[in-house]
Amino acid sequence: MSTAVNNGLKQIKVPATYIRGGTSKGVFFSLNDLPVPAQQASEYRDALLLRVIGSPDPYAKHTDGMGGATSSTSKTVIVSKSEQPGHDVDYLFGQVAIDKAFVDWSGNCGNLSAAVGPFAIHAGLIPQEKLVENGTVTVNIWQANIKKTIIAYVTMRDGEVQELGDFELDGVTFPAAEIPVEFVDPADGDGDMFPTGNLVDTLDVPDIGSFDATLINAGIPTIFLNAKDIGYTGTELQDAINNDPAALEKFETIRAHGALKMGLITDLAEAKSRQHTPKIAFVGPSQDYVASSGKQITVADTDLVVRALSMGKLHHAMMGTAAVAIGTAAAIPGTLVNLAAGGSELESVCFGHPSGTLRVGAKATQQDGKWVVEKAIMSRSARILMEGRVRVPEPKI
Repeated sequence: MSTAVNNGLKQIKVPATYIRGGTSKGVFFSLNDLPVPAQQASEYRDALLLRVIGSPDPYAKHTDGMGGATSSTSKTVIVSKSEQPGHDVDYLFGQVAIDKAFVDWSGNCGNLSAAVGPFAIHAGLIPQEKLVENGTVTVNIWQANIKKTIIAYVTMRDGEVQELGDFELDGVTFPAAEIPVEFVDPADGDGDMFPTGNLVDTLDVPDIGSFDATLINAGIPTIFLNAKDIGYTGTELQDAINNDPAALEKFETIRAHGALKMGLITDLAEAKSRQHTPKIAFVGPSQDYVASSGKQITVADTDLVVRALSMGKLHHAMMGTAAVAIGTAAAIPGTLVNLAAGGSELESVCFGHPSGTLRVGAKATQQDGKWVVEKAIMSRSARILMEGRVRVPEPKI
């Protein structure tokens, strides 16, 4: 029998809002509501967010935190009034590792991007004169991780954000109000959209093989492979990948070599502490399959099929930022994504994922010999699940 020791430690209470955005959910904070040491990048901030989510958790359950022990539910967001000209709020995203003690700040979450506008309105971060009693509010968001603009179109009814509606999003159980989201100039970072200068590269991975790959920085850095080249069809559901440790190890090894070729890391070992980016995905031509919900997806429903991994596991649907990468790559003739979709000029594609289908649009042009995309567009939804204060032991840093 163990004896509890009163060590004098107490929990702190931090105002927070738990929100579903797209096929993800996370804990949202207004910057000024965080403890002062967490209002800037610091060990304290990371330790606080880790404890809020319940990481690191060797049991991979997040029983003692707000996380859901998946890449889609181990997310944190910090929002503040923007100091960027032409923007309403700054949005900072932290992907919390599940079984390791780190927060990855290297990229964005496209799904939670849809929740930033509604949260900003709810939290009083949008000027009152910009709000409407009934109609649409355009929220200009500065994505602080990748220094890009996101525009969300949020519907208001009776002076409040309309959360309920009849918009259905595969991967989300219940319908909600539609939120169109535009990702402006989605090429990630300041470099070229195609960091190697090629639409298709040969990716050599020792002891595994050589693969055609499209390496793209759009929405989020992503490595696209042909499903058939790695022994898959592109119609796999989560269990086919996630219950196969050898397959997961293979994907992680390929991802590390892709990150190295994209210039995101300088040593393969760095990939272990950069789990959020790049993503790795595989594509195939449109096919019949049964989604995880039991829904029948037919060849006529999609232009192609795509499966993507996030934080080392096959995603249950599709990451929003990866959807931006898919739409962008599909719009550029010659990429593996474009070829899987038929190889024609495309301004939008509907792709199949494990939970169903998703349409994303993008228009690509060539400028000075380089491909650029003005914006990528897709619709998501968001709903507040809980609001109040999250209790957490104060970090001792």
